[in-house]
Amino acid sequence: MNVKNLSFSSRTATADPFNWAYLLEDIGYTGWEIVQEGSQCLNDENLIQLREIIETTNLYLTIHLPFSDMNLAGLNPGIHDEVMRQMRYYLNIASELTEIAVLHPGYLSPYGSQVPDKAWDKNIESIQKLCDFAADRGILIAVENMPDIPKIFGRKPDEMLEMLRQVNRDNLVMTLDVGHANTMGLVDDFVDKCFPSVKHIHIHDNNGAYDQHLPLGKGAIEWGKLQEKLSDYKGRLVTEMKDPDEGRNCIDFLKRL
Repeated sequence: MNVKNLSFSSRTATADPFNWAYLLEDIGYTGWEIVQEGSQCLNDENLIQLREIIETTNLYLTIHLPFSDMNLAGLNPGIHDEVMRQMRYYLNIASELTEIAVLHPGYLSPYGSQVPDKAWDKNIESIQKLCDFAADRGILIAVENMPDIPKIFGRKPDEMLEMLRQVNRDNLVMTLDVGHANTMGLVDDFVDKCFPSVKHIHIHDNNGAYDQHLPLGKGAIEWGKLQEKLSDYKGRLVTEMKDPDEGRNCIDFLKRL
């Protein structure tokens, strides 16, 4: 795996992440994926800090669109409209910062579970609209495969491929989340079936039972085998860790592979 294309991301940051961003290059990272959750959400105030980081480092920036309380397959019109409004808001902010925005697919709400085909169609329509909005701003939407959580779309390779096919947008690609795939026992299947569509990869470890986000080498994923299968991959690898110390452990592990 190409450590030169390694980015750091933390979905659990509750303190000010714009301070530890300055540590990332010293640790060995060349990029930062900013998750639009909690204290990492971009706004007028911290955009000033972010521009200072861009000007004083060489970090390559990507963003992860929000996912808490965000359901692209939601069938309540008012709530769904707000979800889409927030997604467009962050895409608009990101347009001057990045070329890639990671997106979670939708899931079946209690009502959606009664009409799953309708929820699926809403998920497809939502991604199409976000792709069209992003295309005008030069951004790729990188939809991500999901862990073994009931009623969420995108847990299996064939479903992800069908999602990409039905959305049918030139600026739609796939984020392969290796940890998520491992909770389904489908790491090899995802790589074998989806690799041509994969332009972005999230890496973290787990024991295969649930989505633990452990440092690399602390779970059951066979990283040496995966490294061989991904030998032709040229895009970003993003470690999703709790803090920069765990990120440092991941870099040390990758260097030993």
